[in-house]
Amino acid sequence: MPLAQNPLSVQVSRVRDDVALVTVAGHLDFDTASEFQQRLLEQLREGRRHLLLELSSVPFMDSSGMNAVLRVHHEAAERSGSVHVMAPAAAVRRVLDLTGVSTMVPVSDGVDAALALVDGPASRRREA
Repeated sequence: MPLAQNPLSVQVSRVRDDVALVTVAGHLDFDTASEFQQRLLEQLREGRRHLLLELSSVPFMDSSGMNAVLRVHHEAAERSGSVHVMAPAAAVRRVLDLTGVSTMVPVSDGVDAALALVDGPASRRREA
């Protein structure tokens, strides 16, 4: 489907200084994956180490979209950061699971669950 018929929307908000919430709507495919990847890499360059990708409004993701997520995941890991997928649509979740992407990139139900993973053991130590 041409990009003009299925535009990609990528909205970014800062959750914390080091965490960006990226809300995505539209198809993540060959036509849109490069733009998506560039927007995510911009956030890393601007100092966000952790990216929370809200994908509930992404009805379709092909291998180009998955590769963009994996490339950014790798780049974030090199910066001691992470990428988290949140609330993917059922079809997208199935693709992430079938391809094994969900074993490398954590999948959460929402922001709170993703932030708990970002904070990891350090947050549990603060509570003790």
